Amino acid sequence: MNYIETEIKGIYIIVPNVFQDARGYFMESWKRAEFEQHIGAVDFIQDNESKSSYGVLRGLHYQKGDASQAKLVRVIKGRVLDVAVDLRKSSPTFGKHVMVELSEDNKRQFFIPRGFAHGFLVLSDEAIFTYKVDNVYAPQAEAGIRWNDQQLGINWPIDPKDVQTSEKDLKQPLFADAEYFE
Repeated sequence: MNYIETEIKGIYIIVPNVFQDARGYFMESWKRAEFEQHIGAVDFIQDNESKSSYGVLRGLHYQKGDASQAKLVRVIKGRVLDVAVDLRKSSPTFGKHVMVELSEDNKRQFFIPRGFAHGFLVLSDEAIFTYKVDNVYAPQAEAGIRWNDQQLGINWPIDPKDVQTSEKDLKQPLFADAEYFE
């Protein structure tokens, strides 16, 4: 696998080695020793999966305090635009974001450490999105930022009228009013 650190320290795009032939393909999607060599030790404890249709935008979500989560995300069907926003006040990239396309074709993965808000937009008719987390979901620590906050400058590549999101995500606070990490 090729581990590419992005312009925001700690966030990586991981490109697997894919072996294809007439039967299909084979790849290692995660290997603890290799992951720890390039990124460090992360104790993933749970895998999650979601299925969404075109225009669904999930995010920008995070969990606060001791409930925060590191995530290793990928798409096994379809195509999404995945985004991580730096919420670490002491970071030189505080308030900045990284965006990457994840798809069943490119098989890329995106590692997002604790201290970031995360979201994705489905660009294909349907997408199956899967991710590992290093902490359990804690409803009392749930937080988010409004996906279309102009201060973040995220260029979502579809018309806003085509975005489908939850009622909860429509009411998330703006970045200026969010809770940050120290």
